[in-house]
Amino acid sequence: MLKNKIYMDSVPAIIWGNSSEKVYIFVHGKMSCKEEAEHFAEIASGKDCQVISFDLPEHGERKKDEYKCTIQNGMNDLKKIYDYVELNWKKKSLFCVSLGAYFSLMTYKNMEFEKCLFVSPILDMEKLIRNMMKWINVSEEELKDRKEIPTPFGETLSWQYFSFVKDNPVTKWNNKTYILYGGKDNLTEREVVDSFVKKFNCELLVMDDAEHYFQDKNHLEIYDKWMQKNV
Repeated sequence: MLKNKIYMDSVPAIIWGNSSEKVYIFVHGKMSCKEEAEHFAEIASGKDCQVISFDLPEHGERKKDEYKCTIQNGMNDLKKIYDYVELNWKKKSLFCVSLGAYFSLMTYKNMEFEKCLFVSPILDMEKLIRNMMKWINVSEEELKDRKEIPTPFGETLSWQYFSFVKDNPVTKWNNKTYILYGGKDNLTEREVVDSFVKKFNCELLVMDDAEHYFQDKNHLEIYDKWMQKNV
């Protein structure tokens, strides 16, 4: 499969597949990178679609950059990718994993896509941060006073990030969206997914015994079939 590496300012990206008028923007999740898109790109290529993937801040080639993976920086990068896609393809769709879905919901709420595929999406960041605060017994007032609080699970809670999230809830999403979700996902609760699906008329497939990250062979086979069906 054709693989073309490009840079948009400081954002490294890969364009996968042969020339086409159709493309998927692939937004990876936390602790991942643009190369994660390869298998999806193989599937999309078989349906005459290209894929463009890129490294979020502090991921992939950008791990050592001082440009942090905040919601504002993530949105800035996603907008750069969208603008590039607008200039180079006629039809665009979206594939997001985990945190990538939240960044996309915030950035692309006024944009139009042919279809959107979300895998283990973060749909309510405020609720997730509040859950993290409960897990380490930190109050909203304490976070406000301390500005940043490291956690035992590798995340740093940020008052600035939390404030932005509270002030900018997801209220608009008009794109046809397909969601693959693990019933044991501890980052996005089932009630959050069900509410989003109902509000925005999405199609949901639940793997009851799967967690946020799919590792079981059976889950990966279902994941693969889901991609094949919905691309």
